Amino acid sequence: MIEHYFLVKHLHMTTAALSLLFFVVRAVWSVRGAPILQRRWVRVLPHVNDTLLLTLGVVLMVTLELWPHQHPWLAAKLVALLAYIGLGTVAIKRGRNPGVRAAAGVAAVVTFAYMIGAAINHHPLSWLAAA
Repeated sequence: MIEHYFLVKHLHMTTAALSLLFFVVRAVWSVRGAPILQRRWVRVLPHVNDTLLLTLGVVLMVTLELWPHQHPWLAAKLVALLAYIGLGTVAIKRGRNPGVRAAAGVAAVVTFAYMIGAAINHHPLSWLAAA
């Protein structure tokens, strides 16, 4: 499997970028109350991509033998993932009004940026570790 490392890594990064793109577009539609959010492909496609993203992440973790209890940056990234999912549901579905949905959307994007920094810098301080 290690011979496919670069392919898996780049697919993981591509699905991460698509995940963020899908999220931002759906969050904007949610804040605006756009009816397109009810279309089947809009509800299904991001979940298919996110499932692939998570699967590729697990494949990388197992292939590289990176375990969250041994690598604090990975543990922090997984905790941030849970926060991102929670904020995302508020931004797209559960927010009571457009202001709450917008605030949750911004917080989710900031959380996503934190996860990218933690992955790049291999440090739980994310982007602050690079300074």
